[in-house]
Order: sequence, then structure tokens, then C-alpha cells
Amino acid sequence: MTAKYDVVAIGNAIVDVIASADEAFIASENLTRGSMQLIDAARATELYGRMGPGREVSGGSAGNTIAGLAALGQQCAFIGQVADDQLGEVFAHDIRALGVRFDTAKRGVEPPTARCLILVTADGQRTMNTFLGASQFLPAAAIDHDLIANSAILYLEGYLWDPEEPRAAMRAAIDTAKANGRKVAFTLSDAFVIDRHGADFRTLIDAGDIDILFANDGEVHALMGTADVASAVTALSAKVATLVVTHGAAGAEAHSGGGHARVAAEPIAQLVDTTGAGDLFAAGFLSGQAQGRSLEDSLVMGAVCAAEVISHYGPRPEGDLMALVAARLGQRG
Repeated sequence: MTAKYDVVAIGNAIVDVIASADEAFIASENLTRGSMQLIDAARATELYGRMGPGREVSGGSAGNTIAGLAALGQQCAFIGQVADDQLGEVFAHDIRALGVRFDTAKRGVEPPTARCLILVTADGQRTMNTFLGASQFLPAAAIDHDLIANSAILYLEGYLWDPEEPRAAMRAAIDTAKANGRKVAFTLSDAFVIDRHGADFRTLIDAGDIDILFANDGEVHALMGTADVASAVTALSAKVATLVVTHGAAGAEAHSGGGHARVAAEPIAQLVDTTGAGDLFAAGFLSGQAQGRSLEDSLVMGAVCAAEVISHYGPRPEGDLMALVAARLGQRG
């Protein structure tokens, strides 16, 4: 059945507040450099007051991926919960301005719209402090089953698996996608999510409910519990139709149907901010798959998108991704 949309994503609807910080500030706030931690409303207010000047940019892992897909010309939709407040308006306006369908009804004003306070050090590493707010209250009733049935790929954000209410919503979405012959893509998001919900993820994988799985070195290792990353990749690739593993500066690889491809990371002039690198990589890869491209071409598209986003502040593309991808694929002949 022909799909109206290439990808519909379900994820945390978050507004990112991004500011530069030095190592001393990270230490003084007792933060783990390069990590993502969940914080409550009081801590969000406290840390925001101590941060330097910041930029407000709509974010959220799956939202960033959908933004990248839209920039690559794919037809996309997003399902995520915001509150009826200023940041909720910021998020809704930004994602719709990209051409992405976003129809999820707002909640009341409490809890407020989610925000992620991102501290970026001079080497581009980001330390994320996330207040999930309204995003963790996405109800099953917010799932548009007709939309999912009319989307070739359902993309799910692992971060959103943590709260009970959206977890139930995503399970319902998976059932609808599978009932309509659609593919389900899933990003593991972070090792701490696997620590809490690894059993759930392994059950989904064993049941064949995940068709495309995205992970980085730490995540695939945490999920499989093997002695090393290579053996974890080998074991997991036998369980999912398509496995995509990113290795940071060492590139990325994909396994599908007995095939395997690996590409190097794209060169960049300067590393500015790694926020959104994995999200934009997923966008490039999914765009390639939506266009019927090979594993290797899809990986290259992911690498190009990741390189663009880490070359500037913020998790959303600022360059012309379509032109960058076309030029890079043209070099391959």
C-alpha cells in the first residue's frame, strides 16, 4: 500500500537551551561531562539561572531526526506532547515551519513544555540536563493511527520509553504499524535507557517488532552484554532486519539481509557542537532507505548530515542538506 508519509516519528517534544561552558563550570555543578541526565523542574530553574547566555532551539532526539528528514525532502510527521505555554508554541511553530505535520493537542500549562539545558565545552562535547515536563505525559489517545498506517516508517525514540504513559502509546503505535505492513525504526538513545528497559527492548527485537535499529558503541554493548562491541554487533545483527551502529569519529556500519557496509566519518573544518549528531545521522540513513538506496549510500547520507550538524551550534541542520548529500553521492559516481 502506498504511503502518504515517508516517516512519522514519536518522541520527546523538547526545546533546547544551548550555552557555552568551561570545564570548571561542569565540575562546579557536579555534572558528568558528555552525559545526559534527567532533572526536575527546580533543578532546571536553578541550572538555567547559572548558565551563560543561551540559544533556544526546538529539539528532542526524534524531532531532530524528523527535521533532518524534512530538510532532505522527505514527507514527515511528528507526534509529541507540549504544554499550552510559550515554549510549547516555540516547538510547534518551529517543526511546522519545516513542513512537518504536527497535530498533537497541547496539554494544560502544568507540567510545562520540556526543555534540555545543553552545556557545550570548547571541544564540542555536550553535557545535557533534561527536564521532560509535558513530553513524558504523551497519552495513547494522542496516537493518530491513520497517520501511522499511512507512513512507510514509524520512528521511535528510546528516551521516550522511560515514562509509562508514552511507553504504552508507542506500543500501540507499533501494533498499528505492524498491522499495516509498515516498518518500525527504533533508536536506543542512551545506555541509561537500556539499563532501565533493556529487557523490553530485547523482547521487541526477539518478537520481530523492530525492523531498523540504531545504536552507538556503548548502547549496542549495553544491550547485548557481550565482552566487546564487535561481538555485540555480530550477535545483534542476527536478530534485526537492519542494524545501524555509529562509531563516532570512526564512522558507522550497517547490517541488513546478510549484507554489510561501513563508511568513514565525513571530514569537517571544525567541530563546534556534537548535539544532534546521532539524530541527524539517523535522518540521513532513513532518507536513503526511503529513497530505496543501498546500505552504503544510506550510511554516507547519514555521515554527511551528522558532519553538517556538528559544524555549528544546535541540533537542527542549517546548511542545505539536499545539496550536500547530492554533491557527496555524486563524488561516488
